[in-house]
Amino acid sequence: MGRVVQVNDGDFDTEVIGSTIPVLVDFYADWCGPCKIVAPTMETLSKEYAIKVKFVKVNVDNNPEVASKYDIMSIPTAMLFEKGTVKDSVVGAVTAAAYRQRIDHALSA
Repeated sequence: MGRVVQVNDGDFDTEVIGSTIPVLVDFYADWCGPCKIVAPTMETLSKEYAIKVKFVKVNVDNNPEVASKYDIMSIPTAMLFEKGTVKDSVVGAVTAAAYRQRIDHALSA
């Protein structure tokens, strides 16, 4: 179980804002080297947190509406949403341990 699902401008509100569980959104672009480094980490974490957190990714080049709404200026950017609100965000490629720490902290708050 667990996998990172692609979302877009059209289904972002349904998949992320309307989610009953927290959602970690990975904002990325196909040309972004650090984004490619982060992708396998997100897949691994999606399995670890399979029933607690939903993992999705948004291609900022193809989905400018969502990227603009959340002021995505640098990628990769990961944002943790809970009940439609941004609880935490990380800009840049970080380790799996760093993502885990932030997810665990947000879930326990």
